[in-house]
Amino acid sequence: MKKILITRQLSPKNTAQLTDKYDVDIYENTDTAIPRDEFLARAKGAHGILCMLTDKVDQQLLDAAGDQLEVVSTMSVGFDHVDTHLLKERGVRLGYTPDVLTDSVADTTIALMLAASRRIPEAISAAKDGEWGTWAPYWLTGQDLSRSTVGIIGLGAIGAEVAKRLSGFGCNVLYSSRTRKEQLEERLSLEYVSQEELLKRSDFVSVHSALTPETTNLCDDSFFAQMKSTAVFVNTSRGGLVDQDALYDALSQKKIYAAGLDVAIPEPLPVDNPLFSLKNCVILPHIGSASIRTREAMTQIAVANLDLALGGEAMNHEVAL
Repeated sequence: MKKILITRQLSPKNTAQLTDKYDVDIYENTDTAIPRDEFLARAKGAHGILCMLTDKVDQQLLDAAGDQLEVVSTMSVGFDHVDTHLLKERGVRLGYTPDVLTDSVADTTIALMLAASRRIPEAISAAKDGEWGTWAPYWLTGQDLSRSTVGIIGLGAIGAEVAKRLSGFGCNVLYSSRTRKEQLEERLSLEYVSQEELLKRSDFVSVHSALTPETTNLCDDSFFAQMKSTAVFVNTSRGGLVDQDALYDALSQKKIYAAGLDVAIPEPLPVDNPLFSLKNCVILPHIGSASIRTREAMTQIAVANLDLALGGEAMNHEVAL
């Protein structure tokens, strides 16, 4: 019977197809990542590993697992935590869970736009802390999302879904992308512009780019300097896209109006990070895909990928190495 390591406690109904067929070792904790030394020890002899984005799959892990390892199935869209070059060299296949979280991350992007622009966290605190006095005409006023100009940098699946949702707010949507998407332009009424033009014109800027050497710290001092002082910046993509020191400077010096983040470097972001001190910065703990429907679907895909690969079949979602 082949051995499988699952690095987090998942819903038993979703892992039943594995426990019925394989020798399954499960790290029985839903809230914390498997400790590194335990990951290395328990990976020994595994034919398949179902891991999370918190679990680094590198040479040390692959050496600890052994030559019998056939497949790594990550319960995530991104696979920056996996050394794909080493997997290819060793003939280990890689499964992932694309597309399934598109809707939930797009919803979170809109939520952050509204929370940051309308100062929702400040308003909640004011109500709880006794600051809510008599009505005042300009108290806690913010920026409107409706009928604003929104710029989307990187028009992949999530960016397109954000644009679709913005149509209901009557927004004028600009986009900047490596590849022009004429079909989406026509269907979603988008305008293709340069990044410079997008930053200059947009009331909201939402980033949805992959993290590559070219896009690391894409959002730097120069980036924020080109934005309107009344603009709101949102990132639900990758923390590494943003120079957080530059973002802090832009927010604290009122070079931009506000920001909403669901991702950061590092994660979790230390509580003493200066961004937490700013009232105009809304930070979520990477919950973009944290809907029950999405997480259930991610689990099912990751489990199916692992099972199919161990059976010598094509995975439903496999990374071409």
